[in-house]
Amino acid sequence: MSWPDIGSLIPHSGAMVLLDRIIAIDEESLCAEVRIRSDSLFCSASGVGGWVGLEYMAQTIAAFAGYTASLRGEAAKPGFLLGARRYECTRPMFSLGSLLKIHVRRVLQSESGLGSFQCRIEHGEEEVATAMLTVFQPADALDFVKGNSNE
Repeated sequence: MSWPDIGSLIPHSGAMVLLDRIIAIDEESLCAEVRIRSDSLFCSASGVGGWVGLEYMAQTIAAFAGYTASLRGEAAKPGFLLGARRYECTRPMFSLGSLLKIHVRRVLQSESGLGSFQCRIEHGEEEVATAMLTVFQPADALDFVKGNSNE
């Protein structure tokens, strides 16, 4: 099956789009891929630091939100990463050439825009990072940032 271009689903552009493509989507989850290349954002001579896994997870959640918005005929809109619980990464670096699969599964989502997602990153058959991320997507992100929201 062919999925939408990941850049059309997240409110990022250019080099800030860290993921390469979507490989699976259903009503509660999304799986994306990224290959670590020398021109990858945050890449050093050794690869990308394991801490960037949090951003890979957050962008995968954003892609899930963008996809579900597109099903309603809406555009992708900004959201906020509120926190991560128990981020564990077995590697200090994701080495050059690594192909990572980022899986996110919605655990809960309120009508107010607050959500929680179980996340994991796999390299081959090995699980290399896990976390529970809490996110918030207000009805109007600009009003929310300016403090003009009732959220």
